[in-house]
Amino acid sequence: MSSPIRTLFSCDRGPAVAHRIFPYCIFNRIQASCKVFTYSMRVRIFYHDHCFDGAASAAFFSRFLEGAFYPDAEFVYTGLAHKASQLFDDSLFDGDENAIVDFKYSANPKVTWWFDHHQSAFLTPEDAEHFRQDHSGKKLYDPSFKSCTLFISTVAKEKFGYEAPDLAQLVHWANIIDGAQYTDAKSAVELGAPAMKLTLVIEAAKGSGIVQKVIRWMRSRPLEDIVAEPEIQEFYQPLYQRHLDSIGLIRSRAHQEDGVLFFDVAGQEMEGYNKFIPYYLFPDSVYTVSVSSSSFRTKISLGSNPWAQGDLKHNLATICERYGGGGHARVGAISFEPGELIRARKVAAEIVEELKR
Repeated sequence: MSSPIRTLFSCDRGPAVAHRIFPYCIFNRIQASCKVFTYSMRVRIFYHDHCFDGAASAAFFSRFLEGAFYPDAEFVYTGLAHKASQLFDDSLFDGDENAIVDFKYSANPKVTWWFDHHQSAFLTPEDAEHFRQDHSGKKLYDPSFKSCTLFISTVAKEKFGYEAPDLAQLVHWANIIDGAQYTDAKSAVELGAPAMKLTLVIEAAKGSGIVQKVIRWMRSRPLEDIVAEPEIQEFYQPLYQRHLDSIGLIRSRAHQEDGVLFFDVAGQEMEGYNKFIPYYLFPDSVYTVSVSSSSFRTKISLGSNPWAQGDLKHNLATICERYGGGGHARVGAISFEPGELIRARKVAAEIVEELKR
């Protein structure tokens, strides 16, 4: 379709029926018994919620789609979280275009765009095969990219000729944050850069409202301006104090043995803690395993020290996949139901022993 504005017939049975009968047509001659109405293209974008790269991916992708395809489109954002139960509510795929960025694949025929860079991108072998059979050119996957935002911007430029130079800062920081490409643990934990302050808000804020407001700001504003927003500062200041408290809590609960650091913060409302705190506190650790809990899941987080010397022996995404989770080679997670804390602790203990070897 070349235009984001649809002109549809609205006859006796109403616009919903007319929409199904005449989905994209523009008619020059209209019968006297009909009325004409217009509305904007609606694009729903699903993104990895409470993740800087997920938010940045949604922001860049919507700019790309607006600039290359639908200049007057309405964009609606929906955050997704990894859960033990079904990840997708198919009733939410209600857009004229439905896109998923920085999250697992869905074979729903209403999904028209998909970008991901995680090793564990497919829930089932059937989903992987469905992806392989897709020839639309709009569902793309490349786990070699450190961030999904960089992946989207690269594809937009090389395949569609679209560039957004004003978003170079956003792409740069998404790649650093999601790829753990900080110079050291101190810079990752002490939150000196605007992007790091914004990451704290995105990861730790309750609900998706402020994240989606940030996504809309990310589409056109530099990160330092977004961080300076009074609403962001109102969120940031108490979250920063909580961040400082989390450093002390992890220090008191962590136990390191044979290069593997383990801590359990279930019940402490700390699922969104900074993932580099363990290496800031215990720079000799190679792997981290932690257990946390929230209202919708019990979670095991696996990580590896970005500054560890030598090659790592374990692929963390592969380990997580055995328990229904996933991620990247150097970082992964497993989600259980909220009441499965005993099971999560048992699995975490198994993984700790495996990583020691």
